[in-house]
Amino acid sequence: QVQLVESGGGLVRPGESLRLSCAASGSISSVYAMAWWRQTPGTEREVVALVRSGGTAEYVDSVKGRFTISRDNAKNMVYLQMNSVKPEDTAVYYCNAAPPHLPWGQGTQVIVSS
Repeated sequence: QVQLVESGGGLVRPGESLRLSCAASGSISSVYAMAWWRQTPGTEREVVALVRSGGTAEYVDSVKGRFTISRDNAKNMVYLQMNSVKPEDTAVYYCNAAPPHLPWGQGTQVIVSS
């Protein structure tokens, strides 16, 4: 079964940029939609952005115009470019299919703070 490993998180200041990466241990080319999810303590995991196999993407309103999701099926990678980050973007970020049907990875923590 495909395993997912997220990386690229860290501590950034408001307005800065960050790029998250998700490496899959197997092929994701057959997965129709891959997504980045995020979770904060006490809340449910929510989809931030998804990208379909054809390349079309959708974003939650709060990140539209700031985040860009992409996928590289040849490398089994999914990326999330985060620009103009805000404190409310602070969360643990995960990648998975949408709807999720792969084992969850460990996530990568993003902290936005001045």
